[in-house]
Amino acid sequence: MSKRIGIYAGTFDPITNGHVDLILRASHLVDHLVVGVAKHTDKENLFSLDQRLEMVKTVLSTVDKSQGTTDIEVTDFGGLLVNYAVEMNASMLIRGLRAVSDFEYEFKMAVMNARLAPKLETVFLMASDKSQFISSRFIKEISKLGGDVSAFVSPYVHQQLIKQHRKASNA
Repeated sequence: MSKRIGIYAGTFDPITNGHVDLILRASHLVDHLVVGVAKHTDKENLFSLDQRLEMVKTVLSTVDKSQGTTDIEVTDFGGLLVNYAVEMNASMLIRGLRAVSDFEYEFKMAVMNARLAPKLETVFLMASDKSQFISSRFIKEISKLGGDVSAFVSPYVHQQLIKQHRKASNA
């Protein structure tokens, strides 16, 4: 029997508790989960690719994996997600949904991905009730304006946000 490989991809700028929740839940669906950190995006990132990779790796190294999570690998990728998935021998893309507004975009993306890579399935996971409202964009904005985001990100990411905003304000 072949190994079920899934990919959960995003910019993770920064990784939030909502991302971590989805990663852990997705890891139960596959034998090997690849967390793909996107190199190039249309978004203006607060953190560099190296910083985002480091944050994801650090946060995932500290989570409780006693619940039987599978093998999780963190890598970066550029270009089309479906090409990356084929390269990684993945059979499944895992996407998170927070609200109805996410569904329309994600549905269109899933349809296009199915046209580009017909053997690749897209699986949608609903955000848990604790993290439905968490988005990296909100985290960055609240943090930039001096708000406390410690309930929405790991302590490590919280410290990285503080450092990044200090650095930007001193520039």
